[in-house]
Amino acid sequence: MNNKILLDNLRCIPDWPIKGVNFRDVTTLFKSPEALHEITEEMYELYKDKGITKIVGIESRGFVMSSALALRLGAGIILCRKPGKLPCETVQESYAKEYGMDTIEIHKDAISENDIILLHDDLLATGGTMKAACNLVKKFHPKKVYCNFIIELHEEFPNSRKSFDDDVEISSLLKF
Repeated sequence: MNNKILLDNLRCIPDWPIKGVNFRDVTTLFKSPEALHEITEEMYELYKDKGITKIVGIESRGFVMSSALALRLGAGIILCRKPGKLPCETVQESYAKEYGMDTIEIHKDAISENDIILLHDDLLATGGTMKAACNLVKKFHPKKVYCNFIIELHEEFPNSRKSFDDDVEISSLLKF
C-alpha cells in the first residue's frame, strides 16, 4: 500500500473537538481521487478472496468506502444508522459512550445466515460503535464477520481491539 498518498492527503486538526485531541479528518482522503483509489484498491486486496456478500457501512463516513468497495467486490451494502433514519422495521443495538448511551440499527431483513459480512467505518478509537455494530450483525448469525477501518488510533487506544470477539477479524489501513 502507498501510505504516502494517504498520509499526504490526511488532514489532522489539533485540539479538535477538545483540547488534546488530534482529529484525523478522512474527508480530505475522500476528495482526493488518488487517495480514494488507493483506499479502494487496498481494501479490495484485503477482501477479494473472503467471499464478502454484504458490507455494512457505519453512519456516516463509513458509507463512503463501503459503497466503493461493495461495487468493487460485487457485494451488497447495508446502512447502519442512528434510530429513526431507516424506513422499515429494524433491529437495534444500544451501547455506552463516554457521556451516555447511543443506539444503532439496521433493517430487519438486511442479513441472512448465508451472508459473509464486512463492517466498515472510518476510524477505530474506543471501538464502541463498531463493537455494537458487530453485536447487531451477529444477531443474524451470518457465516463470518470482518471489520475494517481506514485509520486505527492504536497508540491512544491500545486496548480497543480487545473488546471484539476472537472470531472477528479486524484490519486497518493506517495505524497511529
